[in-house]
Amino acid sequence: MDVKERIDTLSDELIELQRAYYVDGNSLKSDLEYDALFDELVKLEQEHPELMRSDSPTQRVGSDLTSDFPEVEHTIPVLSLDKAYSAQAVLDWMNKSEVKASGRLSFAEEEKIDGISMVLYYEDGVLARAVTRGNGHVGNDVTANIKTIHSVPLRLPEPINLAVRGEVYLPKADFERLKDKYPQIANPRNLAAGTVRRQKSSEAAEVPLDIFIYEGFWDEGDAPSDHIEILSRLKKLGFRINPHFALFSSSAEESRRRLEEAGLEGEGHAFDELGSYLEMVTERRQSLPYEIDGMVTKVCEMSVREAFGYTEHHPRWAIAYKFESPQAQTKVLDVTVQVGRTGRITPVAELEAVKLGGSTVKRATLHNQEYINTLELSIGDTVSVVKRGDVIPAVEEVIEKNEKGNGVYVIPPLCPSCGSVLVSRGAHLFCVNRSCPDQILGRISFFTGRDQMDMESIGPKAVQLLVENKLVEDIPDLYTCDYDRLVGVKGVGDKTIEQFKSAVKESLSRPFHTVLASLGIPEVGSKGAEILVKGGFDSIDKLLEASRNNDIEAFTRISQVGEQSALLIMNALNDPVMIERIEKLRAAGLQFVEVKEENNEEQIFSGQVWCVTGSFENFNPRGLAMKEVEKRGGRSVSSVTGKTTHLLVGKGGGSKKTQAEKLGVIIVTEEEFLELIGKKSETKSDKNDIQGELF
Repeated sequence: MDVKERIDTLSDELIELQRAYYVDGNSLKSDLEYDALFDELVKLEQEHPELMRSDSPTQRVGSDLTSDFPEVEHTIPVLSLDKAYSAQAVLDWMNKSEVKASGRLSFAEEEKIDGISMVLYYEDGVLARAVTRGNGHVGNDVTANIKTIHSVPLRLPEPINLAVRGEVYLPKADFERLKDKYPQIANPRNLAAGTVRRQKSSEAAEVPLDIFIYEGFWDEGDAPSDHIEILSRLKKLGFRINPHFALFSSSAEESRRRLEEAGLEGEGHAFDELGSYLEMVTERRQSLPYEIDGMVTKVCEMSVREAFGYTEHHPRWAIAYKFESPQAQTKVLDVTVQVGRTGRITPVAELEAVKLGGSTVKRATLHNQEYINTLELSIGDTVSVVKRGDVIPAVEEVIEKNEKGNGVYVIPPLCPSCGSVLVSRGAHLFCVNRSCPDQILGRISFFTGRDQMDMESIGPKAVQLLVENKLVEDIPDLYTCDYDRLVGVKGVGDKTIEQFKSAVKESLSRPFHTVLASLGIPEVGSKGAEILVKGGFDSIDKLLEASRNNDIEAFTRISQVGEQSALLIMNALNDPVMIERIEKLRAAGLQFVEVKEENNEEQIFSGQVWCVTGSFENFNPRGLAMKEVEKRGGRSVSSVTGKTTHLLVGKGGGSKKTQAEKLGVIIVTEEEFLELIGKKSETKSDKNDIQGELF
């Protein structure tokens, strides 16, 4: 056997093994046997690069060569879907479709994978291009990165021309495993989106993306007659089809018969079972190994699809049932850029004002450039806006592209606050100028914030006042500046100045874990600080010593601290600027050693999960109330979820209270809480609200 024949034999065998493992879930050879075949093919291709096939299995590992993503025109319609937000709305749409078609129809019900839409183009049976959705007419060529996905066939068993649509996603378990490596990525979808657009396909290969294919487009003479035949043919061609789908027709028996004849694993139902089916899907949603955000209902009959056609936005023969209704739709007027306390850049959509959750929203976060690219968002687009956790408005989806031809928005290369060149770190851009005005304001405001040192009278506007009057340039200056220099400044009275002084003095009594959480160290919020203290780091000196010695094991031996988190913490604590800041705060009298308190309290809150919102007369900072909970056996959390049992509500409690009421969480007032823990109220009658005097 000559070299070319051996390369062909190895390639064909490995392709079959990959398909069996990644598509069918069958392992035909041991890992050792597979690796031996793969290594032999790699060696032969390195020695004879001219003999490497375009569909070689070795392309799964990607290349270290950088690549751009040229724009490619789609040859098939790549549109969005019309939306429905109840089972009844889907049924109404199905009934209207049958009336329009003047006859009985059948409908496929498929999971709407929360991933990245992708079109694969095959020429003579070989993968030629993988293209993002783009604006529905033009997308980006990301072929090299998509070839690293093992379940994507590089060559089909038939030499046909074919376009298929699918959804690229990252399984939940893999995202959990990779979270420490990519701490800046919020969810599986964002990591999948960033991976698809990696400049080096070898880096894309490090993230185990997968894909489900759900539509195929054949030449007219060879087109299937219905959607079930489409799925059946796609499966036979080696594409990975999602088995979690259902066929609805006039009877469950007919649906099951058609699926069996097509060799598909889906469920067969009658029309009147749709409501219960959607309820079942909603309930099992959390147990799936991947994220879904709805279901898609499609007319099966291809002749009816052709007759129904398309609008400029969506096919008339399909509709998406969304689990959560978008609260509002509006237009993106502009995109501005914010600079955070760490220098991280966050793009913000400036919106045409719209009512959302009881308030008027004019701005919504766009997270980062990768998120914008995933949405393929342009200025002028019509978008859906939701409130993440009922708090932060975010652009969720592009509903309709702008008519001006605006391209996908790109964040400018310079910091909008100081003009420094932005630097890419992971999924985000950063301004690395420590003296950037927005970073200074952010750092100090974070330190004084309610969930950190809780210096109630020194909020963001007060910080801005202090910085603008050159009294404060960094956090330690809060403890050394002469607040009396504010006398005569417009809007600042004697009471305001005294409140500033009082807030600073009171903060000196905050425990070490609160001070630690307020320094802005990556991965060290309130919970992170408590984990470190309980894990043995009960003083700042122990943390500094471990960081100075690069003793990563001192951190990772704590079960909740991963290697990536440990590295981020050590890097921050080895920063000379951070070290100087800590020493100045130590000199000012802040607590840098955790003082253990004896706990003889009855464990009345054992098994309970408490959250807190608002401000209090007797617990300043309000974290002191959660300490009372923890001393009595309870657990405190930062947000209201289905596991929260109690919410302690003070003055000004907002969205958390609303969420608690929705979830049936027990709401407790400050007076009721004091009674539970057996303490009397110590109301501070001389406490003034700075809002009335300064702002």
